[in-house]
Amino acid sequence: MTWYKRIYDLGAVFILGAFILLPFAALLIYLLIKQGRPIFYVAERMRAPGRSFMLWKLRTMTVVAENPGVSGGDKAARVTLMGRFLRRTRADEIPQLWNVFRGDMSFVGPRPPLRIYVERYPDLYAKVLKSRPGITGLATITYHRHEERLLAQCVSADETDRVYAQRCIPAKARIDLIYQKHASICYDVAIMTKTFLRATRLSR
Repeated sequence: MTWYKRIYDLGAVFILGAFILLPFAALLIYLLIKQGRPIFYVAERMRAPGRSFMLWKLRTMTVVAENPGVSGGDKAARVTLMGRFLRRTRADEIPQLWNVFRGDMSFVGPRPPLRIYVERYPDLYAKVLKSRPGITGLATITYHRHEERLLAQCVSADETDRVYAQRCIPAKARIDLIYQKHASICYDVAIMTKTFLRATRLSR
């Protein structure tokens, strides 16, 4: 990550944080009343091959003892009513501002992958994760909906894993490498703007 991208990320964290602090606090209280604890979902993700961090999100699913792999149709019944809204508007990812502040993530970049996929495809992720993982990214705004549709059709954890590994990972990697080739602050601003406009439209 370049020094100017890091400064941009920190500036955006403080500006957005100032605007959303009170609404976010109200949302946390509402979630505590409606869904109970835990409010947050914290799980390991990779920022580079061999380097992990703990990703923070708002919890959108019922709690179970084990929650391996990506979310597909096999987990759909566990998504709460409020969780569907949080996912649709991407409000569940607001806590990742903390990850950006810590330097684990950037605002824009490839979505941080699970360890199992980085270890399964080390050469691919060695290239993709040259960019700091992001809250949003080019792959997010161009491929995320298609990925959701593919995974929603899966009825088992094995099928979800197979579809994600064979169809989603290669497609997203190609897009992430396109972003990597053309990365700039202006490009980041454009991607963040598109993400915000899409989330605003979906929240109506």
